[in-house]
Amino acid sequence: MKSLHRPDLYSWSAFDEARNVDFHGVCLARPDGNVLVDPMPLSAHDRAHLERLGGAAWIVVTNSDHTRAAQDIAAWTGAKIAGPAAEEDTFPFPCDRWLAAGDSVVPGLVVHTVSGSKTPGEVALVLDGTTLITGDLIRAHVAGSLMILPDPKLADKAAAVVSVRALAALADIDTVLVGDGWPLFGNGGVALRALAARLG
Repeated sequence: MKSLHRPDLYSWSAFDEARNVDFHGVCLARPDGNVLVDPMPLSAHDRAHLERLGGAAWIVVTNSDHTRAAQDIAAWTGAKIAGPAAEEDTFPFPCDRWLAAGDSVVPGLVVHTVSGSKTPGEVALVLDGTTLITGDLIRAHVAGSLMILPDPKLADKAAAVVSVRALAALADIDTVLVGDGWPLFGNGGVALRALAARLG
């Protein structure tokens, strides 16, 4: 796994040829149990790294289209799975916990909900007020610039724009770790506000 901007954060990726972007999983390493977000399948190298870090206690799936390798990794780590509360009735498998706005997955990792995306209850996560971890709605297909899903993929563009504005209003965001595309290390809040402005 790749080291990120904090010593407790790691990421691993798989290239999606159809979209020409990387899909990412994120690992927050914690003494009380690691948290994975939207985990991709692990190579032998990355699996060994995760084992050295202590496996996983929780897996957060931000939306029902990002189930990825969550169940497989939970099976061998014993991790519990958390999913978005608004998708409980339609989620493809049972979760141990359903996440709503304002919940803390673990101390310092706070849930925000987004509306209007391609699934009804997507969540984003904010770590210590400064790092935003997104699922599907907010992405970065070009380095240094954020975008949202194309209009045909959105369930409700107006609601999606409201959600982007709410995240852009968070004062201290510096890094944006997208599920799909290029992460932004530094000036993430500036990029969020620029995105919100472009969306009108």
